[in-house]
Amino acid sequence: MTSASSLTVHQLDTWLLLCSAVLLVAVAAVRLATRTGLPSLLIYLGLGVLLGEDGIGISFDDNELTRTLGYAALVVILAEGGLTTSWRTVRPALPAAALLATVGVGVSVAVVGLAAHQLLDLPWRTALLLGAIVSSTDAAAVFSVLRRLPLRPRLVGILEAESGFNDAPVVILVVALCDPRRLDGGNIARIGAELVGELAGGAAIGLAIGWVGAQAIRRVAFPASGLYPIAVLAMATLAYSSASLAHCSGFLAVYLAALVLGNMGLPHGPATRGFAEGLAWLAQIGLFVLLGLLVTPSDLGDQLLPAIGVGLVLLLLARPVSVAATTTWFGLPWREQAFLSWAGLRGAVPIVVATIPVLRQVPRSDELFDIVFVLVVVYTLVQGATLPWLAGRLRVTVSDQMQGLDLEAAPLDRLNADVLTVHVPAGSRMHGVEVFELRLPRGAGVSLIVRDGTSLVPVPNTVLRHGDDLLVVCPSAVRAATEARLRAVAAQGRLAGWSPPR
Repeated sequence: MTSASSLTVHQLDTWLLLCSAVLLVAVAAVRLATRTGLPSLLIYLGLGVLLGEDGIGISFDDNELTRTLGYAALVVILAEGGLTTSWRTVRPALPAAALLATVGVGVSVAVVGLAAHQLLDLPWRTALLLGAIVSSTDAAAVFSVLRRLPLRPRLVGILEAESGFNDAPVVILVVALCDPRRLDGGNIARIGAELVGELAGGAAIGLAIGWVGAQAIRRVAFPASGLYPIAVLAMATLAYSSASLAHCSGFLAVYLAALVLGNMGLPHGPATRGFAEGLAWLAQIGLFVLLGLLVTPSDLGDQLLPAIGVGLVLLLLARPVSVAATTTWFGLPWREQAFLSWAGLRGAVPIVVATIPVLRQVPRSDELFDIVFVLVVVYTLVQGATLPWLAGRLRVTVSDQMQGLDLEAAPLDRLNADVLTVHVPAGSRMHGVEVFELRLPRGAGVSLIVRDGTSLVPVPNTVLRHGDDLLVVCPSAVRAATEARLRAVAAQGRLAGWSPPR
């Protein structure tokens, strides 16, 4: 029995045609964005606007659906961010990033809220709401732009970790500010305690599920390699949903769970990261097109000057003050602080979060949404286009950045062994090393080398070259030591460690 509102096959075909066309245009736009240096999110927003009321004419104004799908997309984007973030890069920057994502957000909210109250004559609650909404940097925007720049590892670690962390406190703060009953003088301390509790709970759940999930996946030999990426993404999503149902921060939980999973040397790691990256691109495209559909461009003209004014305060005052207040303690020089200030990119997160006060029917929330949309478009365009130039002027790039070693593992369950496939990239110091100089743990050995499409069985004095693909077989008990040794040689050359590993 079917209802009159059921989706027909003809309607399905029409939607599939439209969605596939949008996806193909969006994928082609990535190439354009790469060549011009602009964040691709602007092109996706433009596609949504083109399809909307003032363009082709598709009418869409469902804020509830936008927020729900936006949360789902952010889960995927944060999971991909955690899976592709190197713990070695993030670990030294973790204290500074955590402080910037919490205390820095508070400083930014206060500065922008004060400015919005004075300049736009907004009530204090609405002004602080605006400050909270625009204080979150966007993981998708940060990852898409910064990973094309050869920045110093400390800067990459701070920016990536901050963008993964700061969604959580911003969402909690915006939800609290939308409820006027929670803003009484006696409740402010309780809001702060709830904020700390939700963040701590989300962190604990994310770390626990990430570690337990990694141990389980490493011990199970799935019958198909394609199941590993699905299991990893399912674990990350489990962290989000578990934390959310426990009234903790799901966004922090999913990022930390993915960060743990991505750095535990799981089987088929590169394939998992590739799968997550593809899903994240799909989530970004769908989310930004949806946000473009939601907005009505003809209503934005009146908010252009307010958005530019608030954006200037955010970019030139609030962000630099928050960066200086939280990173000076860690010895960051002024050049790196200046770049961190300019690199605080906004994207989908502020626009999605701006739907929360609309749904809660906060006074002037429609005005806030339009201001946030215009601010994101204008300042993403300005900041994204100028970041490479600014990085060069401030001399915060590195000219000879070492590429990581591409290493993938697959278990041989019955043999209690693992097969490691290793690609030697350009820039790796494994180039020129003879096989015996790898000094792999006992029982591990290079079984095959594929060079220029030709396979060869190596002997101890076979010299490794850039572009080689190695097949390394090792007992499961020494897999971690084998991976560590291969990465050490790739980074330091034949003299890494100075003595054979035990």
